[in-house]
Amino acid sequence: MAIINRKKNQVPDSEKDIQYYSKLFWKYFFYGLGGIALFFLFASWGLLGSMPSFEDLENPDSNLATEIISADGVVIGKYFEKNRSQLKYSDLPKNLVQALVATEDARFYDHSGIDGRGTLRAILSFGTSGGASTLTQQLAKQLFHGEGSKFLPFRIIQKAKEWIIAIRLERQYTKNEIIAMYCNVYDFGNNSVGVN
Repeated sequence: MAIINRKKNQVPDSEKDIQYYSKLFWKYFFYGLGGIALFFLFASWGLLGSMPSFEDLENPDSNLATEIISADGVVIGKYFEKNRSQLKYSDLPKNLVQALVATEDARFYDHSGIDGRGTLRAILSFGTSGGASTLTQQLAKQLFHGEGSKFLPFRIIQKAKEWIIAIRLERQYTKNEIIAMYCNVYDFGNNSVGVN
């Protein structure tokens, strides 16, 4: 029978290993969290590329078509780079709004610009189970930086900026105003920019 000579407070090696790796895990976890926080902070300050100003968010450039209207109120013609006409939320058919929310962002009325569940799902499935961009993020993309880069580091920076802009848009506008802006600027294909 072997007698082990231990000091009163001596911890076995296996417990030391568990404590060591536990401390190491939490250390890197908090460093990673701090790094992510700094990344978003730098992006919001514009250090990773320009961000829209408060004035840009208040008055986004929507490139409306110039309409030529006769004396009796009939539209004779239009001049445009993109054939875009402005609509108010009250002008949008209810079925269109419901279909848009159901297909693009089912939790639109429950989040403040970023859908946490959708983002987590997209991260865990490596983006194979569909996009996680909310209507507000898609609006931010359309208004302020256009099509995403194919180069992954630039795409990550664009995505972070898109999240920040989406949160700012949600603070500036009501949900109905966001839907109206989305319907007025989104490219629905075949030179149909905006629903009107």
